[in-house]
Amino acid sequence: MATNGTTNGHSTGASPSFPAINYADVETKGMIAYRAPSLLQPHRFREAIKDAHDGKIRPLLGYFCGISAPPVAKIVAQLGYDMVAVDWEHSSCNIETMTQMVHDIQFMSEGRSHALVRVPGHDHAAIGWALDAGASIMVPQVGTVEEAKHIISAAKFGAVRNGTRSAPPARLLPGISDIGPDPSKDWQANVNQQAAIMIQIETLEAIHNLDDILTECGSEIDAVWLGTLDARVSMGLPANGGMGGTEPEWLEAVKLYESTMAKHNKPATGFSMGTTEQMERTSKGKCLVVVAADVYGLIGNGLEQLFKFREFLPQQNFKGAYKQL
Repeated sequence: MATNGTTNGHSTGASPSFPAINYADVETKGMIAYRAPSLLQPHRFREAIKDAHDGKIRPLLGYFCGISAPPVAKIVAQLGYDMVAVDWEHSSCNIETMTQMVHDIQFMSEGRSHALVRVPGHDHAAIGWALDAGASIMVPQVGTVEEAKHIISAAKFGAVRNGTRSAPPARLLPGISDIGPDPSKDWQANVNQQAAIMIQIETLEAIHNLDDILTECGSEIDAVWLGTLDARVSMGLPANGGMGGTEPEWLEAVKLYESTMAKHNKPATGFSMGTTEQMERTSKGKCLVVVAADVYGLIGNGLEQLFKFREFLPQQNFKGAYKQL
C-alpha cells in the first residue's frame, strides 16, 4: 500500500493505511477480500473499483435489484455477485426497507457481495441514510460541478473534504463494530476511504460538463456511469432500452464521454446485458458491469414460460381430461 499520502491512486491526506489486498484471493473469495471488519460498514469499495480499473483484479460483476423487496435481496446475496445494487430512486420504499436490503446483501452473502444504493436524487439526508446502512452510493442526474461538490460534502466526514455528513452516534458500537480496516484511525476516517461514490451522467449537458466535474471533484468521485437511457431521452432520441444507437449526435456524445473519462483515467461502470454482441460492446472499458437484474429476469423467464405454455395449451383437451378424472 502506498505511503506517500495515496491509497490505490486516491488522494487521502491523513487517510488510513489499510492492509494490502491479496489480489489472488479476489477470484475465489470475491468481495470478501475487500470486506471491512464489520459487515455493518461498507466494504473497501473505493479500492475494489480502482483495482479493477487498473487491471489488478477482474472486472466487478453486479446485480441490480429494481424491486424493493428484502426477500429478493436475501436470495441474490447468496449468488456470488461482487455488488448488488438497490434502486432506491425508482423502486420507492421507506428507509427501513432500504436499510434491511443493504444488511441482507452484506450479511446473507457473508461479505461476498457489497451493497450499492442508488439514492433518490441529491438529498443530503438520503445520501447519509444509505451510507449509514453500510452501503456505497450511486447518485443519479449529476450535471454540474456544484451538484458534484454537494454530493461529496454530504457523503464525507470532516472539514478537510468540506464534509457535512453527520456522524451517527449509535450506528456502530464502540469497540465492537466501529473498528475499521485501520484500527489506529477513528471509524469516520476509515469509512471516508471505504464507501465509494459513483455518479450517473444522464444528459448531454452533463456529458459536456463532465470534464469540469472531474477536474474539480475527481479525487472523491470513484466511478462514472453513463446513463444511456436518460441521456438519449434527454436528447430527443429513441430510448432503445438504454442500448445506445447509431445517430451521429449520439455517437459524438459517447465519444466525448469516453475521451473525458480517458483524460482523467476515471473508472467507468454500467449495464452489460442482452445478446453476446451487446454484452461485448457494452462491457468494453468498464471496471464494473451489471449483468443481471430482477425485473429483466422476471420478464425473460415469465414470458418464456407463458409463450411455451400457450403453444402447449391447444394440444390439451381439458374438459375431456376432467371428465376422465
